[in-house]
Amino acid sequence: MKNLTVHLDDKPIYDIVYEESFDALPSMIKELGYSNRKICVVSESHVASLYLDAILHSIKDACTYTTSFVFPEGEASKNLNVVRDLYTHLIEEKFDRNDVLIALGGGVVGDLTGYAAATYLRGIDFIQIPTSLLSQVDSSIGGKTGVDFDSYKNMVGAFHMPKLVYMNLSVLKTLSNRQFCSGMGEIIKHGLIKNANYFTWLKENEAQIAALDLPTVGEMIYESNVVKKNVVENDPTEKGERALLNFGHTLGHAIEKYMNFEFLHGECVLIGCALASIISYKKGNITQAELRDILHSMKPYHVPKLPADANFATIVSYTKNDKKAIGGKIKFILLETIGHAYIDMDVSEEDMLLALKELQERYQDEY
Repeated sequence: MKNLTVHLDDKPIYDIVYEESFDALPSMIKELGYSNRKICVVSESHVASLYLDAILHSIKDACTYTTSFVFPEGEASKNLNVVRDLYTHLIEEKFDRNDVLIALGGGVVGDLTGYAAATYLRGIDFIQIPTSLLSQVDSSIGGKTGVDFDSYKNMVGAFHMPKLVYMNLSVLKTLSNRQFCSGMGEIIKHGLIKNANYFTWLKENEAQIAALDLPTVGEMIYESNVVKKNVVENDPTEKGERALLNFGHTLGHAIEKYMNFEFLHGECVLIGCALASIISYKKGNITQAELRDILHSMKPYHVPKLPADANFATIVSYTKNDKKAIGGKIKFILLETIGHAYIDMDVSEEDMLLALKELQERYQDEY
């Protein structure tokens, strides 16, 4: 695959590079001018056990000094206390404004590392090495960084673009099936909001995707990256079009909080996309056949069911804390058609409650 270049104000700012190993990473670090810099690799415990030693060994001759910071895996670590510990580590290692962070891991690592890079000494460079499907198609691209605050998702953050996104596609072979399926939430979302042909391609290639056929998966990641890259370039700080990338996220984040993060983020996005599609249908935008098609496209990826006794009113109440709300109104993303999304400021609590009820009934009947 050819690499992608992300632009800001029509100027190239970083590349998304596709490889099947980490072999090219040292040369890319040198090309970025980091030969005389210190580098701290930030990771979480599980990913670190798989790849940290190899990364540190591969880059040791590409810079002046390497160190690492590892925190416990999971969403529970995505908070300001862990960021504080990372700041302390960087201060003790005498990192200055010329030094660099590498985020080695999934979305939690990328978001936390990016936020630390944005705020340490008012901003230092960082590189994304996403190791989950979810982070490869979503969080590693676009420069949105942040951490959770008192269980409120991504409530503290900053826009800070990476200097490189390095994707080693072979790491996907170490993902659990659940983690891989979680990543499909953002992928299906990209097709639904921006590219109907891509959505169709996903359905036609679901067998190869499920079998982790790397050429097919690589093409899938590339096409998802093209969608996100184009949106980010048009709206780097989410003043307009970029909000469309939040399709499925308003109720998805609410469910994530309601389930106390027992569901993975991508799983909640899949549920949120299903709910937003139901609301789109009830508003007369998409047809019943299109809604059935959307829900059917999610079935191979094991969307989790909400508990039978789930309190829908509580879930809906959590959407009121959505950081994207404006003047008390939720900026809800709906589908006008498959492949075209829009911002709707008039989705009511009743709309959300009815969608939750209908999805739960569909689970019982079809799943």
